[in-house]
Amino acid sequence: MSKEFPESNPDPDPRVTPGLEPGGGVPPGETPPGEASTATGAGPHRPPKRGWAGGPLTVIVLLAILCALFFLIYGIVVAL
Repeated sequence: MSKEFPESNPDPDPRVTPGLEPGGGVPPGETPPGEASTATGAGPHRPPKRGWAGGPLTVIVLLAILCALFFLIYGIVVAL
């Protein structure tokens, strides 16, 4: 089994990365290397609220009641 691409580490070698001081820090005025992060956003993590909000749930219940009343009245009128 032959490989077309040699295995290589995608991370830069800190010994040859320009602008890094010993220990991995950067001197003032230098832009630090980009972070390897899997985070998806900034700020504190806030878990989503559970359940439905009161407003949308009320609207859905009222629409269901109105539909039921419509068909009830329609059935009564047709039966006459």
